[in-house]
Amino acid sequence: MASRRKQEERVIAEDQTAAVAFLSAPASYGTTELIETMETHISRIFLVGRRAFKMKRAVKLPYVDFSTASLRLDACQKEVELNSATAPGLYLGVRRITREKHGTLAFGGRGELVDAVVEMARFDQQALFDRMAIEGTLTPELMTVAAQMIARFHRAAPVVHDGGGADNIAGVLRINAAGFATSRVFQPDELAAFTLAFEGGLARHAALLDRREAAGKVRRCHGDLHLRNICLFEGGPRLFDCIEFNDQIATVDTLYDLAFLLMDLWHRGFQDLANLVMNRYLDDLDDEDGFVLLPYLMAIRAAVRSHVTATQVEESGKGSEKLVAEARSYFDLARSLIEPVPARLIAIGGFSGSGKTTVAETLAAQVGAPPGARIVESDRVRKAMFGVAAETRLPPSAYRPEVSEKVYREMAERARLILATGGTVIVDAVFDNPRNRSLMEELAGELGLPFTAVWLNAEPTLLRDRVASRSGGPSDADLDVLSGQLARDGGESGWSRIGAARSAEQIAAEILRLPQEPVPLQRAPAKEP
Repeated sequence: MASRRKQEERVIAEDQTAAVAFLSAPASYGTTELIETMETHISRIFLVGRRAFKMKRAVKLPYVDFSTASLRLDACQKEVELNSATAPGLYLGVRRITREKHGTLAFGGRGELVDAVVEMARFDQQALFDRMAIEGTLTPELMTVAAQMIARFHRAAPVVHDGGGADNIAGVLRINAAGFATSRVFQPDELAAFTLAFEGGLARHAALLDRREAAGKVRRCHGDLHLRNICLFEGGPRLFDCIEFNDQIATVDTLYDLAFLLMDLWHRGFQDLANLVMNRYLDDLDDEDGFVLLPYLMAIRAAVRSHVTATQVEESGKGSEKLVAEARSYFDLARSLIEPVPARLIAIGGFSGSGKTTVAETLAAQVGAPPGARIVESDRVRKAMFGVAAETRLPPSAYRPEVSEKVYREMAERARLILATGGTVIVDAVFDNPRNRSLMEELAGELGLPFTAVWLNAEPTLLRDRVASRSGGPSDADLDVLSGQLARDGGESGWSRIGAARSAEQIAAEILRLPQEPVPLQRAPAKEP
């Protein structure tokens, strides 16, 4: 039995060696161009002109089985099927490699199957988002489109009910613990404390994770959603190279899928983009109940990267200083992410053109637990209430006083949901009506949370110039709307007044220096009988 198994393994190895030689030969593609190659731990990629051919290595590991040609063919077909939804035009199909007469190999012949490859359109490696991050070419606009694309993908992803949400995460923690056990990068005592912290986090979040699973938030996701698996292709971002070889690994809470990208951005120093992606994603999916999970889920993703990198150190046979430092950086990030951060509420008010939204977006990554504060913005809430995209212009009837009252109450309820579970919120609206300011003050007082309330003050000329010059975005305010606000002049309040003529960074820094104490409720004097 053992000898037959060894014979089968030898034949498989010989077949793949022959397939590699075939794919490395320019004549196989009818060209004379030099064939470029790339390798990963489970794939080989052959770059030919404007095409790329991806081959599965003939490996059998605990999490993947590519040991036979038929299994590799199935995996190729599944890869094309799954990735075509998020990377249209990038995946072109599957090419079978067959053995023809006289033992020669060919693409799609009539002989026996030897191997298979995924055929893809070739793109510039500088179009990978991790490369763009290094080059500093990732923009808020591009990451907004990416966040919206991920939200659409998750909305359509198949729901899977196969065990509780907490059990799903517990399985990841077990894999992490086993992974760390194979490495000598970290000391046993720090690993014990690390494991204990994650188990404590799971105990705190177990009920919420289970409720999310029951609500259909565990789905067949991408599974490997980091910057290197997003590229710019045909003018837009594309998700590619999802986990096709193991449904269990890719069947996760949608926010755990997103958390990989958020962690990757945060680890690379792009905290502002991580916060932006989170906010635009939640704007599209209205998944506020899970917001509090994100620091914990990001911590798990960082732990995964830490033990995988630490394992590479062991496999290299030499203590690579670079790999050790990288493993440690993910480990330290995971420890910081799992530390609790107190919730707080920040309200930013001001007339149209005062820069509320820009200040909120600048401030959000600097407050609360990573990936920062959830921004509850009146313009986006109003558009969501009317079921339209944030950039869609609404008619004047959508701004009647009774509608605006509903918008502010919806903002308070959204903020309450997040604050009550330990998240930090920035509410962004005009707040020129004392009743609407009171909503936020009362909410902070009811929950016993630190409250910072700011009114951005600017001269009418500056406000008019800004409103007249802006384009795009969710705000419908024009000069007529601004004139109405100035005529009512409801901006006097006990909120901290900050000059809006400076940069958003300067204003955010001043807000961070303000005391984090609840603003006393302002009650009307009792009427005499």
